[in-house]
Amino acid sequence: MKTTRVLAASLLAVGLSFTAARSETAHSPNPPRESWSFAGIFGKFDQAQLQRGFQVYREVCSNCHSMNLVRFRNLAESGGPGFNAGQIKALAAEYKVKELNDNGEEIERNARPADAWPSPFPNEKAAAAANGGKAPPDFSVLAKARTFERGFPLFVVDAMPFVGYSEQGVDYIHALLNGYEEPPAGKDVPDGAHYNKYMDGNLIAMAKPLSDGQVTYAKGANGEPVVPETVEQYSRDVAAFMAWAAEPHLEARKALGFRVILFLILLSGLLYYVKKRVWADVGGEVHGLQPELHKAG
Repeated sequence: MKTTRVLAASLLAVGLSFTAARSETAHSPNPPRESWSFAGIFGKFDQAQLQRGFQVYREVCSNCHSMNLVRFRNLAESGGPGFNAGQIKALAAEYKVKELNDNGEEIERNARPADAWPSPFPNEKAAAAANGGKAPPDFSVLAKARTFERGFPLFVVDAMPFVGYSEQGVDYIHALLNGYEEPPAGKDVPDGAHYNKYMDGNLIAMAKPLSDGQVTYAKGANGEPVVPETVEQYSRDVAAFMAWAAEPHLEARKALGFRVILFLILLSGLLYYVKKRVWADVGGEVHGLQPELHKAG
């Protein structure tokens, strides 16, 4: 019992020291935790939201950000935005890609569904030159790459399989897109930088990319947008789309994981039953020998 108390006290001390150290080096608040349809063990992507998020990416974000690991055909796969083959073929035909012909010469052709999403710049150096010396990050796995720690004891809870928290990346992206503000008094913002309360150091090179009414969503039966055309909604939709781009097989992975857990539970019950049956007779024999052993003793 004493050992358990000592261990618990040690873990608490380590956790508190970790939190204190982080608070000394942190430059921005943690993003608020948002509610996402794909969160949790049974979570699934909202197909309509993914389509809206793709629209925001295509009309706004793709002007600067590449998405090299996503191919046109991925947009028609199960668990994604749900476009059909005809839509994907027509979408791809709107873009040009470069490749080498049989003579080793570079030619340009219409994109096909199997092609990767075209980058807005020919190479990373060109991207950096057009954006103040630093190339915009690729969108493919950005929702996984951007994360943050919540400190002790929340990071322990975040690691738990059924109540865990793995949406830090999309929460951060959503918060960042809504975090542009006027700098507080005394805060020096150099030329080419912008103040964002969720960016580490509060300075970001990217200008505010979204504004209300910038993207026109599909209208409902009454002629009004199904969802608000606001920065809050745009940022939520494109963050969800980026979560899908980073893990397009999330729904299949969760379904497989649930089946594996169910199988292991059933297997454990079966093994316990077999163990009881196999050792039942042996246990009876041992109990039967006890009186004889007692007399012999």
